[in-house]
Amino acid sequence: MRTQESTIDHVIVGAVERKVHRLCRQYADRLQFHGWHHVSFVRAKAAGFARFNGADVAAVEVAALVHDVNYLVLRNSPAAAGRSMRLEILAECGVPPRIARWIDEIVDEAEMATRGRDISLEAQALSDADTLFKALPVTPVVLAHHYLRENGLSLRELAHKIVGEQCEVHDEGYYFYNPEAAATYSRWATANLQLWQCIKEAVDDPSVAELLDAVAS
Repeated sequence: MRTQESTIDHVIVGAVERKVHRLCRQYADRLQFHGWHHVSFVRAKAAGFARFNGADVAAVEVAALVHDVNYLVLRNSPAAAGRSMRLEILAECGVPPRIARWIDEIVDEAEMATRGRDISLEAQALSDADTLFKALPVTPVVLAHHYLRENGLSLRELAHKIVGEQCEVHDEGYYFYNPEAAATYSRWATANLQLWQCIKEAVDDPSVAELLDAVAS
């Protein structure tokens, strides 16, 4: 579904931004990976990708701001787990119900685990921004341990999740939808997925598993 850009103005975007920022600060201990640092990065990059591909920039910004509220509802959950909270936030900020449902659809469409090749321009912009955060060379070094703690996962579980969800779309050629993003960041994405494939193989080795258990004890 497409709407006119004027249906979401800068006042609404600002209201959603302030609401989500407050939530991220209030629950910072629970959002070690998906906190404001993540939300603000994805929002900025998604807006740029939306301008490039002709998507509704305001809708994409709002979708980026609320795309990960599911982690406040349930650890290690899909985007759909945050639907009620997402719609509540949007309603409180003055987003009309029809537009709020569209925003929620964009978030669902953009989710890495289930997205397809042919998704809306808005979902493409959001997906590329979120995917870029995953592909940053610093993410596995600086941020991966925050993801493990936030979601109660082991390194083995995270490695299997990343490889299982991301390698197929990478191999199928739509890891990034934006051609400039693909040209600029695909090398990072490839290296990142190769690293996680190696981690997956390593943690499945009994000797390495024994080593990790010894370090953790």
